[in-house]
Amino acid sequence: METNLKSLIRDIPDFPKKGITYKDITPLLLDPEAMKTAVDRFIENLPDVKIHKVVGIESRGFFFATLLAEKLNAGFIPVRKPGKLPHHTHSEDYDLEYGTDTLEIHEDAINKGENVLLHDDVLATGGTAAATCKLIERGGGKIVHCNFLVELEFLEGKRKLENYDVSSLIKYS
Repeated sequence: METNLKSLIRDIPDFPKKGITYKDITPLLLDPEAMKTAVDRFIENLPDVKIHKVVGIESRGFFFATLLAEKLNAGFIPVRKPGKLPHHTHSEDYDLEYGTDTLEIHEDAINKGENVLLHDDVLATGGTAAATCKLIERGGGKIVHCNFLVELEFLEGKRKLENYDVSSLIKYS
C-alpha cells in the first residue's frame, strides 16, 4: 500500500509567530518508506533531461535535495542564510510570509549552462524560491524544475515562479 504523505505532515499553530500554522515534516522524515515514496514521486515529476546540480534551500530543503542529488547522480548545492557559507558568495534579499531575509550561494557552485533542479520543503509565498532562482541564474545555471514537498496554494507562491516548471507533492488550498 502506498504511503499517504499528507497524513505524515502535522500542523503546529502559532509557530514561528502567532497566526502562522507551521507544516512540520519531521513525522514524514521518521518514516523510511514515506521518504522513499517522496523521492520516487519527485523523480517521476522531473523532465527527461540530465540534471547536473540539485539546489536545496536552508535548512529543511537539504533533506530531500541531498537524496535527490544522489539518485540523479548530480552535485548538491546548499543555499544558506548570510555568513554560513565559507567561500565567496552571491546574495539575494527576499520577502517571506513573516518578514524579510537574505540567501547566499557560493559563486563557483554552478557552471555556466548546467541544468539545475531547485528543491525546498514548502512553497508558501514564493519569495525564498524566487530569490534562489535568481541566484541560480546569476551563476549561469538553467533551472529545469522546481519541486516542493508541500505547497500552500492559498498563499499563491507559484505565481512568483510562473516562468519555471513547478510541482509539489502535497497541496493545501
